[in-house]
Amino acid sequence: MPHPLMPKATAVWLVENTALTFEQIAEFCGLHELEVQAIADGEVAVGMQGLDPIASGELSQEELARGLGNSTIRLKMAKPTIPQPKARPKGARYTPVSKRQDRPDAIAWLLRNHPELTDAQISKLIGTTKPTINAIRTRAHWNMQNIKPQNPVGLGLCSATELDKAVTLAQNRARRRAALEAKVKAAEEKRQAAAAGQVAPQAGETPAPPSTAPTPTYPAPAVPAPTAVAPYEQPHVPATPEALKMTEEVFKAPADDTAAKTPESAPTPAPTPTDESKSD
Repeated sequence: MPHPLMPKATAVWLVENTALTFEQIAEFCGLHELEVQAIADGEVAVGMQGLDPIASGELSQEELARGLGNSTIRLKMAKPTIPQPKARPKGARYTPVSKRQDRPDAIAWLLRNHPELTDAQISKLIGTTKPTINAIRTRAHWNMQNIKPQNPVGLGLCSATELDKAVTLAQNRARRRAALEAKVKAAEEKRQAAAAGQVAPQAGETPAPPSTAPTPTYPAPAVPAPTAVAPYEQPHVPATPEALKMTEEVFKAPADDTAAKTPESAPTPAPTPTDESKSD
């Protein structure tokens, strides 16, 4: 149930200006009944100025009149008429400027003590970026020599509840991943053993008796009978006519007549006049 913004000041005004019971005022302001009685006795909130809940829009006049008429009625807060602030969308956590220099120390602490956390979880917890996380993990950060791991809860960058929730989620994810890998590995080993014909019964299982079913027999495939192969016959070549033979002999080149000629058959050149004068 919502309560006034300033419960003690509102209780002071209701005690001084209304006839509501201590129980009604305590229920409306979120205080203990004895504390309201101490305010009425002047032992608590001495000198505190009361705050009118009707003027501030926290209580309506009709609701106050209804409570004055019946002491068993519990007063209810009036619905606000002013525009309410919009909820901030999900995104990177805002880190105050005064604490931004402490983020590398918190990142180093998380990487050392909770390596199961993902970069997205660390980024959401502290409000940093993945390149910064990778730089600190690989010790490539520009200020690595001055980084000292410190708990982000102690630095005020996140609450203990948020850190525990993120760590629990990461551990459960790692446990499920390990169980799935073990299951896949066991199935692979079983498949390999089955392929080798050496499947061993698991614990608590009775090995299956050997099968006594007869081995099925299949008829041998029919072999076709050999077929007779006809002998190869030379093709019939018609005889060459006599006229064609004579034509071939006529047009045949006389290759041997030139080589058979002797130097004696060659004509003797006629003597020149110069040669006759020399002989005289």
